[in-house]
Amino acid sequence: MRRAIAIALLLTASASAQTRRPPARKPPPPAPKTITPDMTCPTPLGVGLKTKLAFCEVMAERDPAGGVLITVPPHKGPATLTFDLHNLHTYSEEQVRAHRAFTRYTATIGVMTMDNTLLSRAVVQNEFRTATDLIDRVGGGAGPGGVKAVAPTGSEAVSIEIPEAEEKVSLLGEKLTVDRIDGSATYSQAGRPIAVVSNVMLEYRPGPPPKPAPKPKTGRGR
Repeated sequence: MRRAIAIALLLTASASAQTRRPPARKPPPPAPKTITPDMTCPTPLGVGLKTKLAFCEVMAERDPAGGVLITVPPHKGPATLTFDLHNLHTYSEEQVRAHRAFTRYTATIGVMTMDNTLLSRAVVQNEFRTATDLIDRVGGGAGPGGVKAVAPTGSEAVSIEIPEAEEKVSLLGEKLTVDRIDGSATYSQAGRPIAVVSNVMLEYRPGPPPKPAPKPKTGRGR
């Protein structure tokens, strides 16, 4: 009798195990995407003749709405903003020939949320002596070959995490220190070019789009 009961319990347990469904698997997270984000550049420098990169000046500014604006699509988890940060040099062939073109630049910019919260700072420092220290020449000027006198010099690769809740960030110039043979100066007044950015990219995991606002209720006509 006891043996029959044990066999019955064993069969019942086996049938229960067979009918038990395995736990549902969660769908894998979406693969990260790397894009060139939508960007508003209030003061474009121009396109490099060799690199074909678009260079954008970052001006000294206190209001995020007036900075270089970068749109961040809906994303799950933090997004990663990357760009190259450069200094801005006014090139003079006469100074180069006279060996008086030495300049050391140190530029600092801030990456801000639209409510003026600082996410991070980025700094680029380099020394200029000859034309080989330029990243590129920019077209659209009155110089030889139609180049502008101002050009990017030095390069610092920057990577910054953007929190999940942020849909837009702003690049604002903070200060620029310039050391020359005849002295040093620091600039931070609003409207002053502080640095230059190029190669702006964004990596993120797509998230659900924001929910549409509910439509206002309208009364029925009589």
